[in-house]
Amino acid sequence: MKKNMITGSKLWSIAMITSLLAACSSQATTSTTANAATSTTGTTKTVSVSEQTSVKYADLVSLDADDTNISWSEADSTTIKLNGTTATVTGSGAKAANGSVTISEAGTYVLSGELTDGQIVVNVADKGTVHLVLNGATIHDNDSAAIYIQKAGKAVITLEKGTKNTVSDGKTYVYADATTDEPDAAIFSKADLTFNGAGQLTVTGNYNEGITSKDDLKIISGNISVKAADDGIKGKDMVAIQAGTITIEAEGDGIKSTNDTDTTKGFVAIAGGTFDIQSGNDGIQAETALVTDGGTYNIVTGGGSANAPAKVEEGPFGGGGGGWGGGTPPTDMGTPPDGEPPADMPEMPNNSGTNAGANTNGAAASNSANTTTATTDNNADADSATTATESTSAKALKAGTDLTVNGGTYTIDSMDDSLHSNNNVTVNDGTFNIESGDDGIHADQALTINGGKITIAKSYEGLEGAMITLNDGDVDVTASDDGVNAAGGETETAANTTASTDSTTTATDAATTSNISVTETTGTTSTTDQASQGTAANQQGRGPGGMGAASNNEFHINGGSLTVNAGGDGLDSNGSINMTGGTVIVNGPTNSGNGALDYDGTFEISGGYLVAAGSSGMAQGTSDASTQNTIVMTFPATQKAGTLVHVQDSEGNNILTFAPAKDYQTVVVSSPDLKKDGSYVIYSGGTSTGKAVDGLYTDGTYSGGTQVVAFQSTSNVTWVNESGVTTANTGMGGPGGGGGQGGFGGGRNRSQSGTTTDTTGTTDSAK
Repeated sequence: MKKNMITGSKLWSIAMITSLLAACSSQATTSTTANAATSTTGTTKTVSVSEQTSVKYADLVSLDADDTNISWSEADSTTIKLNGTTATVTGSGAKAANGSVTISEAGTYVLSGELTDGQIVVNVADKGTVHLVLNGATIHDNDSAAIYIQKAGKAVITLEKGTKNTVSDGKTYVYADATTDEPDAAIFSKADLTFNGAGQLTVTGNYNEGITSKDDLKIISGNISVKAADDGIKGKDMVAIQAGTITIEAEGDGIKSTNDTDTTKGFVAIAGGTFDIQSGNDGIQAETALVTDGGTYNIVTGGGSANAPAKVEEGPFGGGGGGWGGGTPPTDMGTPPDGEPPADMPEMPNNSGTNAGANTNGAAASNSANTTTATTDNNADADSATTATESTSAKALKAGTDLTVNGGTYTIDSMDDSLHSNNNVTVNDGTFNIESGDDGIHADQALTINGGKITIAKSYEGLEGAMITLNDGDVDVTASDDGVNAAGGETETAANTTASTDSTTTATDAATTSNISVTETTGTTSTTDQASQGTAANQQGRGPGGMGAASNNEFHINGGSLTVNAGGDGLDSNGSINMTGGTVIVNGPTNSGNGALDYDGTFEISGGYLVAAGSSGMAQGTSDASTQNTIVMTFPATQKAGTLVHVQDSEGNNILTFAPAKDYQTVVVSSPDLKKDGSYVIYSGGTSTGKAVDGLYTDGTYSGGTQVVAFQSTSNVTWVNESGVTTANTGMGGPGGGGGQGGFGGGRNRSQSGTTTDTTGTTDSAK
């Protein structure tokens, strides 16, 4: 016997919470890494953009006694024994009739047994708290939600320790009329909904979604598995997860929040837990902010990175693209010199990348004149505007405003971006192993990395944002196009810089936002003074990478370590690059349509250790305005991957011993040990007894190499070829590789052959 569906509405309770903006800026400190010769800090004139404090789970989520209450007793509870299509109720507040159990009073209700085709309905007029204890319960409804919280102040579902519980629905729902589209999940609540306890819960949403709350949705603990035809777990005002083991298999999004009308709501906050998510669309998606403090995550979206549609690189006159004339970037990422296997970059298949969310079979006819039978939820979600582009979004972690990661372990294989924000991304800590079909980490505005270990083993572009800041952490990027790309965002000027976020955002103790004018600061997420960019003086140390006016995009390196293996540009900024500390190793492109370094404004370096190897056609060095010295060496012919390049001073002290992972013709090195008027010798080939980390050797003895050139440094950016000191690259690189070219100064493939050396490296990684 079918149930008459009860429909209704309620006023949403409004509870103000802290502002959700979270882009943490941090002062740079002296940073030393295992493969750095020396790392120092520097000071630069900046215009700070939206300096913010970090947001954590506790700033956004508060729990009350009901949320954490797992206790109950038979004396104080109503017992509901399920039996096939009927139920027996012992106690007050609930009645069983026509295959359904309706709870009409606040209190504790303990459910056990099996309901093969029926519904648990909560309809409490006084808005009290209803505590449902699943004590070994199996609940299935063929044509509606198995558990329907229609009206209550709050519903708490406790998973009794040691029990297994199952909730499911059918593929077809029966609604009262054609205008009704709720409920649409196996567990559906119009009130705040909390899960706790130590038991197991398996939810199957055959019709549409697995678990949905139209208010807050909190998971305190429990072992919860969800399989859904569309979204797995959805909350409107928030999804807050404190702990638990959560497994989701969803055709749509894995976990999502949907409130797009209140900027203080619509967030996802996770304190910890274990997550295994396989989703057709986004893994975890917040309409506003997404905050993770910890946890272990295994996320696969859209079938993984192998399902990403093929990318075509823009030509050099396109919007920030590198390379000539388009075409798919090369996938040969070379063989690392220290014995590690090459990062495999398989060709991405050309498919639509579309993954259907909910079923689309349409509405089936009904014999009843006053009912409507739906086989899918074809109406747009009333809580969030659904667009065609959303259905093809298959990002792992996605935030509408700010994405903040404070810790955790993440294994991600995403068809789309692995970490994505429509505003800012801040990584304060965590361990990441990422394979992405698009960007590894993408922020429309500011991307700030303050710590953690990030390995992007596969991506189209590794790190992308309008403003990128590396303050600390260990970042390893493999990209078929640009390794780091500072591009996009809103165009701004130094005289009138505005924050990308809403200036009316509520300021609280937990998260504050400020727009600051020009100031002297050290190593923070910032916008470099653009007044000096684009002038002849600041372009003298550059090659031909910039082909237009420099934008306000910036890449700041203040500490940490960054290793890049890129098929396109290694470090690419549509504006400027500023380095005050840290260690950067770039294995750049083998084609001359891209460069290991590519910037349109300036690259000022005042500290840290930089080595960048790649093709010669579009090669750039650092800018003459730098206070730390740089050597740019162009070899007479392309050098094979793994061939050592060694730089030492006139006293035999090691400046650089490096084995690039790919073929190269130009090497850029900047070190605090380089002097403006120093004498140096460059060698090719040979061996080293030192320890190599990402191809960069420290300590040990170098021997057996062939001297290429000896020279006297003449400025803070010295360009050399096999003939000696020359001028900066000013020609345009062609579309082919850099093999066989002479030096920029007109060298003719001439080297000082037969000259070898034995030197003991003095690079001190502890400097």
